[in-house]
Amino acid sequence: MKILIVANKMPYPPKDGGAIATLTLARSLRKNGCSVDLLAMNTSKHFCNIDDIPAEISSEINFHAVSIDTTIRATAALKNLLFSSLPYNAERFINKEFEKKLCELLTANSYDIVQLEGLYLCPYIPAIRKCSQAKVALRAHNVEHEIWLRMVENEKSLPKRLYKRIIARRMRKFELSHINSYDYLVPITGRDAEFFSQNGNEKPMYVAQSGIEPESPLMKIDNSKTDFTSFSFLGALDWQPNCEGLTWFVENVWNEYRHKHADAKFRVAGRNADAAFANFLKTNGVYYLGEVESAADFYASGTIFVVPLFSGSGMRIKIVEAMAAGKAVITTTLGTEGIATESGKNIFVADDASDFLACMEKIAGDKALYDEISANARKFVVENYDNNIIASRLLDFYKAVGR
Repeated sequence: MKILIVANKMPYPPKDGGAIATLTLARSLRKNGCSVDLLAMNTSKHFCNIDDIPAEISSEINFHAVSIDTTIRATAALKNLLFSSLPYNAERFINKEFEKKLCELLTANSYDIVQLEGLYLCPYIPAIRKCSQAKVALRAHNVEHEIWLRMVENEKSLPKRLYKRIIARRMRKFELSHINSYDYLVPITGRDAEFFSQNGNEKPMYVAQSGIEPESPLMKIDNSKTDFTSFSFLGALDWQPNCEGLTWFVENVWNEYRHKHADAKFRVAGRNADAAFANFLKTNGVYYLGEVESAADFYASGTIFVVPLFSGSGMRIKIVEAMAAGKAVITTTLGTEGIATESGKNIFVADDASDFLACMEKIAGDKALYDEISANARKFVVENYDNNIIASRLLDFYKAVGR
């Protein structure tokens, strides 16, 4: 089977959940015998020189990139607000040069499947129909408008809340307008699948969660040498839900915890934090590391990972990564949404400050409990999130519905 994967950002380096989900599935599809081409928008935020992609990856996937400017600008946002019905976040990814390159690839190759990595690629479906007989699959990484609705709920500034409400309303309309424009729907979580079913999806659908490659360095981390009781966070620091959650955690949980435990350490790593947010972390006793070269090394050096999420949608692959690394994770109900974990068995779920503090005290004070949770976490990922198996089953779905 020949597949073209289309993405709105380069998936290398795989530094955030979306990039990880795109790249790992592409590689697993190749390992399952597919020929895989990948066309991505090469933005300043996620810029990648294709020549810098390691040979072990570039030998598996044929990468194509189009440089486009998706920088958020106040004047463009205002113009969009006043004169467009599209959500600004979607409008930024509509580009004629990208469409031209897409059509060139479709004309030059006979693809079986064109797999769109997310909602923002849906405006290109008409062009795909004109240039190819390939079936179009939308891989829905999340329910986009839910992210904005949840950010509205957590926004304290009235002007920002009003603006986000407008974006959420437009995003929902945009999302619903593309239902059934594809041939196949591939949500990443069962919960997202329910949303699409309840809102009119009539196309064949298969839930394919994002997983971990069995040979990933995360699966080989030796936790016996890790400094016990250190707390850590790893995630993109230019993604608003992460920044909101961390701000809440530092102000309502971390400051109280470190007041009781003067030797406690909380490390935060992630890319693209602005100077004000980095300073906020540092002034509140957080070890801020910025972007780390190796996620596996960062996971290896920590023990208890916190993921305080109160907005967002889809699946948090960073939680699966931490569990694969054999780490205890404390997150919210929203954080573990779409991941069939069991609180108290392979993860801890806390939704308010007192629960977070209780979980931190409980795990940090009981090495045997930590070891049990960590072992169960890795076992859970091994049994449920083998990316090669996920890709194999997705291919079975594509073959079955394409007959």
